[in-house]
Amino acid sequence: MLKKKIIIDNIKTLIFALIIALVIRSFLLQPFYIPSSSMEPNLLVGDRLFVTKYSYGYSKHSFPFSPPVFENRIFFKEPNRGDVVVFKTPADNRTDYIKRLIGLPGDKIQFIDSNLFINNKEILKSKISYKDIIFCGNKKLDVFTFEEILPNGKKHISVYSKNYQFKNSDKYIVPDNHYFFLGDNRDCSKDSRFLTSVGYVHKNNLVGKAQFIFFSSDKSKGNLLTFWKWNKSIRIERFFKKII
Repeated sequence: MLKKKIIIDNIKTLIFALIIALVIRSFLLQPFYIPSSSMEPNLLVGDRLFVTKYSYGYSKHSFPFSPPVFENRIFFKEPNRGDVVVFKTPADNRTDYIKRLIGLPGDKIQFIDSNLFINNKEILKSKISYKDIIFCGNKKLDVFTFEEILPNGKKHISVYSKNYQFKNSDKYIVPDNHYFFLGDNRDCSKDSRFLTSVGYVHKNNLVGKAQFIFFSSDKSKGNLLTFWKWNKSIRIERFFKKII
């Protein structure tokens, strides 16, 4: 009888713990892993970060498996230009992407000679490095590194390959209740420029705002099991780094 009671108590504790974890994940914080290089150099493959779910209110995508609990977004708060945001891609409403919010509803976005224009005004960018090397998948790119200043004064780092692969575009006009996102690794990012795969992102697809990195490791140099390589694989300098 005592053994049975212990088993029941353990099951209750486990269920309670799962409920608490689900509440935290759905309403407060959710961890995410960076699998691609589209946000280099600000986010690296192997970064693990926390996203605040309450930053923009809640939709069905705030919850695991996106159950149809809400038709629209509740407690909605408008995101700011320059925020780094996790969202569900419109193509399947399932895949998580993380990009920088560049265009708000009604904005006109265009690239002319590899320069970014918002509402017909060129975004000021200052070259801060001529010889950086970053990844694009398994390939290495020689890039120019810039500090860009968005119309609201938000500053961030972006990189462009030295041959400026994405030079000119049509004018993108952001629809009502939608947003336009770019990767900071401008020539190695599938983002809102590609209308058939990502395109404009509806506000209901926003998952949350990326806040800070809590862990980072380079799998090419080892993993958690190869503890003798931790000094090379674990990027301690990135722990608790705020995402800007």
